Amino acid sequence: MTATAPQSHGNYATVNASIRPKGRLELLSKLEIDKLLDTSQRGLHTVFRNCTLAVLSSGNDLDSGKELLERYPNFNVQIIQEARGIKLEISGAPATAFVDGEMIRGMREHVFSVLRDIIYVSDEIAENPRFDLAASAGITDAVFHILRNAKVLRPGAEPNLAVCWGGHSISREEYDYTKLVGYQLGLRGLNICTGCGPGAMKGPMKGATIGHSKQRISGGQYIGLTEPGIIAAEAPNPIVNNLVILPDIEKRLEAFVRVGHAIVIFPGGAGTAEEILYLLGVLLHPANQAMPFPLIFTGPASAASYFERVHEFIGHTLGAGAQSRYQIIIDDPVAAAQAVQAGIAKVREFRRNNSDAYCFNWLLQIAPAFQQPFVPTHASMRALDLHSGQPAHELAANLRRAFSGVVTGNVKEQGVRAIEQHGPYEISGEAAIMTAMDALLAQFVAQGRMRLPGRAYTPCYRIVC
Repeated sequence: MTATAPQSHGNYATVNASIRPKGRLELLSKLEIDKLLDTSQRGLHTVFRNCTLAVLSSGNDLDSGKELLERYPNFNVQIIQEARGIKLEISGAPATAFVDGEMIRGMREHVFSVLRDIIYVSDEIAENPRFDLAASAGITDAVFHILRNAKVLRPGAEPNLAVCWGGHSISREEYDYTKLVGYQLGLRGLNICTGCGPGAMKGPMKGATIGHSKQRISGGQYIGLTEPGIIAAEAPNPIVNNLVILPDIEKRLEAFVRVGHAIVIFPGGAGTAEEILYLLGVLLHPANQAMPFPLIFTGPASAASYFERVHEFIGHTLGAGAQSRYQIIIDDPVAAAQAVQAGIAKVREFRRNNSDAYCFNWLLQIAPAFQQPFVPTHASMRALDLHSGQPAHELAANLRRAFSGVVTGNVKEQGVRAIEQHGPYEISGEAAIMTAMDALLAQFVAQGRMRLPGRAYTPCYRIVC
């Protein structure tokens, strides 16, 4: 790899560099390169450029895709075909991605993970008639192939993957608690999967590395699952050793619940609420009622009121059946890890008795309402059906979309620009549901969970009863 000396752009230093893959995706076809250079709407250049910038911005004080692009307006990446393979010419990259003129190795690996997944989805999924992305089974098959291509799935391995969800904007006390839980999970030989970003996505991985080290466990998995819309707001943390870029948020969420053997939820904001509603909606489907799926809500003593409000919101909207699908464990990392371990034992027995794969949950039924991409716009947000009288899992699907829209308006580039142009999204529905949602979002705002600490927050939504 070659790199220039850092140059200043505004208040931020940038570097130009040439990098080559090592042991991964060393050759591309001419058609693949043409697509990666194509800046039109059909081309892949914009998504590859933006995801690469997000990867190289890891550790920066940003959680907005729009702000990231504005901070590094001259950033670009080009594919150069050479006789012995390919080379990436990167210009205007954040200088923080380099040490003494060399790109940090983990960031370089993540860049080529981005390239691998974008090419694979384009060539083998989106343009392949074999995958019917309008059908539930076709979507699940696509998720499986993306994960298999990224070498996330380990056939024959015992169930041991704990998915950890939680916010990127959390207090120091909450962050330290996520590390303690991760440490206890690591001591028990469990691997970690998160949304790959900072905060509650980084802490469990950091703790698990120490637990694995003490148990002399090598080859631990620290999987980060993301998608092009959110990666700029949640840049991959440096502990992630297997980064996967799914095409959209719905396939990212399905990937989590298909590969995870248990899910631990730490405090978070609208994105964490979206994840909770997604999983509860899936589990409330009648076909999944007998399936064991450990779900643990946990945080330090200071987070007790947070989980009380989340629990109340779930009760007001989805009912006691949804509340029965999870445990709340406060200020006890050991108990949280033990609950995960005990739950995974039940998952192992269920999978074995039902001849389902350990590495991918094929038996879990996911309704199309949770799989088809939802694009938040002012019109689609106003049109959401947020009323009782529908099955709980269908209401959960619509509530999930509502919170997904809030995330989009908060941090995703297209959402931020739409809010700037047209004002806040309007979310309307049954008065009792809207009152509960308004109270939950107000708590997130008051506790600083919508943006990174110290960054002002203007709501991107307006609740209309």
